[in-house]
Amino acid sequence: MEFQIIDRQTWARKEYFDHYISSVPCTYSMSVRVDITAVIESGVKLYPAMLYAISTIVNRHREFRTALNETGKVGVFSNMMPCYTIFHKESETFSNIWTEYHPDFGRFLCAYRQDLAQYGQVPGMEAKPNTPPNTFPISMIPWTTFQSFHLNLQKGYAYLLPIFTMGKYEVEHGRYWLPLAVQVHHAVCDGFHVSRFINELQELLSRKDAFNR
Repeated sequence: MEFQIIDRQTWARKEYFDHYISSVPCTYSMSVRVDITAVIESGVKLYPAMLYAISTIVNRHREFRTALNETGKVGVFSNMMPCYTIFHKESETFSNIWTEYHPDFGRFLCAYRQDLAQYGQVPGMEAKPNTPPNTFPISMIPWTTFQSFHLNLQKGYAYLLPIFTMGKYEVEHGRYWLPLAVQVHHAVCDGFHVSRFINELQELLSRKDAFNR
């Protein structure tokens, strides 16, 4: 993993970054429904399939890999990994686990299963320790669907990486629809970028060969 510092003086996005990080700090979210029919019909488990699909599109575009390092300098991670939540029924709490991303779904699924077997029953927020800085958060609320979802982060104006939240899928006219909320920072990500992300994610989710193991 590399973190490439951006030269803000020559950065094409400098004016927009300065505006939305300092003058008018702004984060926003967009809630959509994605068609997961092909995923359901493939027979793979939905959660790891969505972790893989979202991670695949995140790693395509630098605006979803842009962050501030520990000294406050803005840069781009060479690659990103999902950090996702696992629910504990007994305590009604959750834990975070992160898994190495691989562009091959079979290899990613294997790594996911290994992490789940080793850390899935570990209590506490950080079940798998030493979470790397090049991770982004994904969570799922499988008990209810939603049309809109927003996170209110006290220190969110200094957090540039995307945050993804999924809900319970619905069936309409034989198609399966999953609610997905995408939260981003306007300093690095505009409506165009989120829209492109959602469109490319839908393309991937609609491919019948995307989740071959």
